[in-house]
Amino acid sequence: MTPQTFIQRWRGADGSERANYQSFFNDLCELLDVDKPDPARADTRDNAYVHERHIKSQDGRSVGDNRYIDTYRRGGFIAEGKAFYAGSLTASDNSKLQNARAQAEAYARSLPAHEPWPALLMVINVGRFIALYAQFKDKSRAYEMFPDKQGYLIRIDDLADDAIRQRLRQLWINPQALDPELTAARVTRTVAEPLGQLARSLRSEGHGAPEIAGFLTRCLFSMFAEDVGLLPAGAFTRLLETAIAEPDERPACFVGDIGELWQKMDSGGYSVALRQTIPHFNGKLFKAPAVIALKRAQIEILHAAARQDWKHVEPAIFGTLMERSLDADERHALGAEYTPRAYVERLVLPTLIDPLRREWDTIRSDAIKAWERGQHQKAPKILRQFHHRLCTLRVLDPACGSGNFLYIALEHLKRLEAEVLEQLEAMNTTQSLESEGLTVDPHQFLGIELNPRAAAIA
Repeated sequence: MTPQTFIQRWRGADGSERANYQSFFNDLCELLDVDKPDPARADTRDNAYVHERHIKSQDGRSVGDNRYIDTYRRGGFIAEGKAFYAGSLTASDNSKLQNARAQAEAYARSLPAHEPWPALLMVINVGRFIALYAQFKDKSRAYEMFPDKQGYLIRIDDLADDAIRQRLRQLWINPQALDPELTAARVTRTVAEPLGQLARSLRSEGHGAPEIAGFLTRCLFSMFAEDVGLLPAGAFTRLLETAIAEPDERPACFVGDIGELWQKMDSGGYSVALRQTIPHFNGKLFKAPAVIALKRAQIEILHAAARQDWKHVEPAIFGTLMERSLDADERHALGAEYTPRAYVERLVLPTLIDPLRREWDTIRSDAIKAWERGQHQKAPKILRQFHHRLCTLRVLDPACGSGNFLYIALEHLKRLEAEVLEQLEAMNTTQSLESEGLTVDPHQFLGIELNPRAAAIA
């Protein structure tokens, strides 16, 4: 089935969930070129991939003991079908979406202990959208929008996009491959070792650790900025390519072009090297934008790293490279070793995020109930009060190193904020928040650190 045929067939279908869901799901399988569900068997142990998978409720929320998952794929996903008739997510529809998500999550927790944990949930609004939620690591924690607030809602017309169809196809083929932590680890390993070698080679040429750490951090930030849209696409990479094309062993244009770009990133304004206007970066990273004159072979190492997709690079690499630019004795004295994300989350999630998520579950439920009772001023007020709490929390790491714990705490708090804003958006009340500039931001995350280079990177 072609995307155009699928979209035309199902766009705006207004029949009931019971009438349309299984037909829609089976057509989706055809579109994605994956297997359709098997016939269900009386023994649920045989039902690895079926519609209407029977389970016994264990979560205390579902009505009755016997429940049926709309579609279940063992070790892959749970799909819950619903019929929302509005063209966009109104507050009422958002409420139905959250209830469907909670229902699917309850099914996941009610699966028999021997069943593998389903990493993903799909809420399918037949003919309108598919909402994705993921929890790859720990079934004691809530599922989150996947991959994020901007991309978790796949509307029917979005299925014309090959990249989106490939993402959905992975739910059948290899759902664990969608785990962003695995992608980040793979890309980070790809760039970390050669850049570490570059740091050591610069050290052997007599450059000091503070100079190397500052220079490499500015390079890494520039690679990241061009891939997430803070700089024009490919801006930094093009300057590296220009330098590599020069005949000199140490291309003079490298120092001039990169230095001019970094000066403009510090102040904002028109870049002669790029012939484009560059925004002002206010993190003080470019206040002293010194550029080390590299050899062509060293620039080629930077260029190979810049060609990676830096949207997926683990930000902890900033600290890792700083540590590799220190000598072995200093690194040992500081205890400056790279802490994997999983270890960081083992502390950050139970101390900061999990208590807030429990609070959020109650707040969201109260707000939805108030809205459905017609209390259209009270409902968003409940949400705004919780949002204000998120935006005024302060987090302290008393030995922050290069900021890995603070960064991951910020990331998870932003994910939680995205869910609050999604609910407010359905009630048409986010505009005032934007005008007030009220958002979770780095000013809330504080650290104490003795090493000035680590503190600067943090």
